[in-house]
Amino acid sequence: MGVYESFASVYDIFMGEIDYDSWVSYIEKIWEKEKLSPEIVLDLGCGTGSVTERLAKKGYEMIGIDLSEDMLSNARDKAYNENLDILYLCQDMREFELYGTVNCILSLCDSLNYITDEEELLKVFKLVDNYLHPKGLFIFDMNTEYKFKNIYADNTYAETTENSAYIWENFYDENEKINEYYMNFFIEDDETGGYERFEECHYEKAYSIETVKSLIEKAGMEFVAVYDAYTFNPPREDSERLFFVAREIKKKENLEE
Repeated sequence: MGVYESFASVYDIFMGEIDYDSWVSYIEKIWEKEKLSPEIVLDLGCGTGSVTERLAKKGYEMIGIDLSEDMLSNARDKAYNENLDILYLCQDMREFELYGTVNCILSLCDSLNYITDEEELLKVFKLVDNYLHPKGLFIFDMNTEYKFKNIYADNTYAETTENSAYIWENFYDENEKINEYYMNFFIEDDETGGYERFEECHYEKAYSIETVKSLIEKAGMEFVAVYDAYTFNPPREDSERLFFVAREIKKKENLEE
C-alpha cells in the first residue's frame, strides 16, 4: 500500500479537480435513501481530510484514519485553521482500532483498491463489521477494471502547477488485475528556488462486483446496493467507479454504543 509520503505536500493541488462538495452531497443522499441519520462517522483512508472536514462542518462528529502521517499532518492543519474538532488517527486500515462503534464508515477515493490481497480486504471488512453500530452503513467506492484496462491502460500522464509537476506512468496487468502507478514529482524548494525530485510507486487491484459482495457477506454484513458512481443507477460495462453500500446486521455486545 502506498502511503503518499512525498505526494502529501501537493496532494490537494493535484486533486483540485475533484468536486468534494458533490461527493458529500451524494453520501448524504445515500443516507437519506437508506434512512440513516448518522451522528458519528469514520472516514477510513481519509487522506488530507477533504471529505472529513466538509462533513464536520455539517455537524457530524468525524473520525479520520489514514496510514500516512504526512497526509494526516495536512488534515490536522486544515482542521485547526477551520476550527474543527476532528479526531485523526494514524492507523493501517487492515488493523484499525476504535473505542466504540460508529453509525457510518466511509472509504472513498478508491482507498480500498489499495488492498491488493483478497484475504486482507476481507480483514478490513470484518473490522468495519466490528465497529459499525447496528444498522449502520458502510459506504465505499472502487475503481473498476474497465477504468484500469481501458482508461489508464499503459498510458503516461503529466501535469504542472506554478510550483510543482508530476509525470505518471501507468501499467495494468490483466492477469493479476493489478494497476501500477509509477510517479515522479518535482516540487519547488521555497528557499533555493530549485526543484526536488521524488518518486513513488502505488498499486491498486481491480475487484469484481461478485467478489466484493461475497466478501461483504463473509464479513457479516448485508450487501445493500452497488451504483454507478454519483448516481443510483446500476453499474454499466463502462463504469469507471462504483459505490458500494453495506449494512451492519449484528447486535453489538462487547463494544460501547
